[in-house]
Amino acid sequence: MAGGLAAGDRFPDVASDERPGPPRAAADLGAAVDALRSAPPGRPRLEAYETLLRAVADGTLYALLWHGEPGSPDAQYGSMEVAGYGYVPTVSSPAQLAASGWQRAHEACGGRELAAVLYPSRWGLWLDPHAAGGGVGVPWADLRRVALGLDRLPAGPLEISEPAVAAEPFYEALKRGARAVPGLRALRRAWVAPALGEPYLAIGLELDDPHASADDARAMVRRALAEAAPADCRVAVLAAPDEDDSVALWMAAGPAPFYRR
Repeated sequence: MAGGLAAGDRFPDVASDERPGPPRAAADLGAAVDALRSAPPGRPRLEAYETLLRAVADGTLYALLWHGEPGSPDAQYGSMEVAGYGYVPTVSSPAQLAASGWQRAHEACGGRELAAVLYPSRWGLWLDPHAAGGGVGVPWADLRRVALGLDRLPAGPLEISEPAVAAEPFYEALKRGARAVPGLRALRRAWVAPALGEPYLAIGLELDDPHASADDARAMVRRALAEAAPADCRVAVLAAPDEDDSVALWMAAGPAPFYRR
């Protein structure tokens, strides 16, 4: 474990008053970690990992400070590197904190709040690195799901491909509607099969200004769904491009848009 990583270096877009807040009622993180480690490969392990993410989202984590005290301007969390990716070491309970033998300070915070701080800078978290077997890592992409909503973003790994569903009336309705939406440059599509849950059709909205509101474009998609929703097919809408979203990245590198202004 290394230190020396200043809060400003690690969280460049987070002001001091946006640091992770105080803990809420603790979820049973330890049990979720144990269940994941004992789950057989395949779907049982994927389901156990999803349970762990929910426990992280709703629970209390104890981030290990390499330097300083919680809330102080010079506070620095510890850091780990695994397979070229950075992680902040945390422990899952006061008992695990005691078992870790950590002699420096720590910061207790809600898991969802910590995830929201870490993922934009591509930092994951590592639970109980002192434990037998080395603990469990949660990469930044999964922290993004924790922060934004596990039910809103699909569980990976994702299988992404060109759609094969019969949805031409829907696509035509989207094209007609898109012509009336200022700033909507292109529409993209993908078929997404999550590791858990049903596959769905993703529609990507490419705006002239990627920082502008997509409310008008999203409303247009809702009108197209009301007019000609594809049968037996869920539809999700996302911003494209989005460097944090694997579906949006696939769209950007994949087939040409089915509509371009």
